[in-house]
Amino acid sequence: MTSPVVIIGTGLAGYNLAREFRKLDAQTPLLLITADDGRSYSKPMLSMGFAKQKDADGLCMAEPGVMAEQLNAEIRTHTRISGIDPGHKRLWIGEEAVQYRDLVLAWGAQTVQVPIEGDGSHLVFPINDLEDYARFRAAAVGKQRVLILGAGLIGCEFANDMSLGGFQVDVVAPCEQIMPTLLHPAAAAAVQGGLEGLGVRFHLGPVLTRLQQVAQGLEAHLSDGSVIACDLVVSAIGLRPRIDLAAAAGLQTNRGVSVDRELRTSHANIFALGDCAEVDGINLLYVMPLMSMCPGAGANLGRQADRGCLRADADHRENPCLPTGGFTAAPGPRMHVAGGGAGQ
Repeated sequence: MTSPVVIIGTGLAGYNLAREFRKLDAQTPLLLITADDGRSYSKPMLSMGFAKQKDADGLCMAEPGVMAEQLNAEIRTHTRISGIDPGHKRLWIGEEAVQYRDLVLAWGAQTVQVPIEGDGSHLVFPINDLEDYARFRAAAVGKQRVLILGAGLIGCEFANDMSLGGFQVDVVAPCEQIMPTLLHPAAAAAVQGGLEGLGVRFHLGPVLTRLQQVAQGLEAHLSDGSVIACDLVVSAIGLRPRIDLAAAAGLQTNRGVSVDRELRTSHANIFALGDCAEVDGINLLYVMPLMSMCPGAGANLGRQADRGCLRADADHRENPCLPTGGFTAAPGPRMHVAGGGAGQ
């Protein structure tokens, strides 16, 4: 019996790689394993759902059964990998061993969490996948005030979305400007002005130290002594590539799982792509680099002569208060601002 190609993860990276692979190889057994429910969705829509008045079901593009049929694949949902044995080309799901021909790590990144004192810490919500979004939507019913931790790209996208969705939004971040790793100060000021025009309030410099439940909701205590009244907190501090299982299996890791420009890890027959992959020392947590990886990785898995390489592509993100477009390239991210907003 032929061992399958196994893809761990059913996000944008996992499903799009599976599609590219199936364009070249319709017969090799294909197994996708995911810790969540396996529904197909576009992750950028997680920060547009309130403005578009869509719940988690509304953001779902296909159920796992439909995806399995489209891809001629087996999809195992709510399943966690407990170990990888590269020497024997197998992985472990508890006591169950699963053989693979090739293994692809597309398990993404996890949200960065910081300890917060007080009895309201259970009302801090990361939104990193569709199930996270569903939990937050349920908690947000009847609520009006949202505090967002983090003023990076994702934090600002959530601020834009939730303000358009009718929430009073406060943003707290320990930085001097929004999106400090992406935007020139003048561009950051323009984006901030656009968001403030929607009613978003920024608290740049302090950090959240304590979250206390009160009769009217929550009190968020900041390190500068100020207190913000809110109902829910969204954590958008950042993402950290998942590398623990790869490192435990002996694969080379750094910030992410280390791969070459053909997305091969340090061990034969194991690839990585998407948010968990560090390509030639670069880890880019953006959609366009992720999508650029899929055709080349699909060609490699399909044993094609054309070994596609990772391309540096423009990353364009929609923001109604200030449209922006960017080009990300080594050694670090840069963004060119185009469009109107705050007189820019």
